[in-house]
Amino acid sequence: MNSQRTGMIIFIAAIAVTLIAVVVASLLMPQQAGSIWAGRSSSNKVAVIYLAGEIDSLTSGSSADQTMQDLERATDDPELKAVVLRIDSPGGSPATSQELNDQVQRLKASGKKVVVSCGDLTASGGYYVAVAADKIVADPATLTGSIGVISTVPNLQDLYSKIGYKEQVFKSGAHKDMLSPSRPITPEEAQIMQGIIDDTYGQFLQAVANGRGMTMDQVRKLADGRVYTGDQAKQLGLVDELGGLHEALALAGRLAGIASPQAVEYHRPGLTDLLRGLGGLSSLGNVPDFVAAVRLLQGNNLQQLPSAYTTLQF
Repeated sequence: MNSQRTGMIIFIAAIAVTLIAVVVASLLMPQQAGSIWAGRSSSNKVAVIYLAGEIDSLTSGSSADQTMQDLERATDDPELKAVVLRIDSPGGSPATSQELNDQVQRLKASGKKVVVSCGDLTASGGYYVAVAADKIVADPATLTGSIGVISTVPNLQDLYSKIGYKEQVFKSGAHKDMLSPSRPITPEEAQIMQGIIDDTYGQFLQAVANGRGMTMDQVRKLADGRVYTGDQAKQLGLVDELGGLHEALALAGRLAGIASPQAVEYHRPGLTDLLRGLGGLSSLGNVPDFVAAVRLLQGNNLQQLPSAYTTLQF
């Protein structure tokens, strides 16, 4: 029994030491200035940047934040001519989607050609980011589009009544507790919320119109929230070509005048990437599960409970 307890202590200590070492190394790791191709030919390199999963807030460690950092590095790289942005996302935060869209436009303004490669799903906020690119390539079976905005307001009044839960609210204004789940939404509040939805929806329509060279009326006819296959999206003008990552790389090369484009992942390793790289160390046990736990602690997969304000979603 004592030997088992000692072994467990040693195991936990090994994990703690490894974690500390990884964190310190990631924090102290020098960032290279200038091009990541320093010291070697960059004439045929095409950077591949990934935007995967739900588009959450730009907090440290989030997937969207990593994508933003990669786009910023690509923008500042003087030797880079083209970027393929691989998007596999159902959407998410409108504000973050807009910020990523803006950064793609800054990337183009720096002289780089940008091609989006759509994965299984490039919808809603994912498509909002995609329309900022020079060209969009999707597989025939890709699901894309879903141009629209949604906000779900929970009403838990009946549930609260059954369990005997009551609230006494003190507020500074009539709408300070708007969308509280403890009471029905008023007609005036419904009008306010619909106004917010309509305004955000108009911003989405304008982004698609600007990016795809369409009129607002043309976009509006397609923007009822539905998804399209890649094949349908091409016929409707929402994507430019059919194909996968290989075809997107070839297109990026042609746009940038690169004869034989070579894909290079443009990515600064984060904590979860470093932990994933330790998969061969038996002392860490089930590393994939451990990485998933770290991601959960980072907040990447946490679901918020109903609050006074339900966030908008692209």
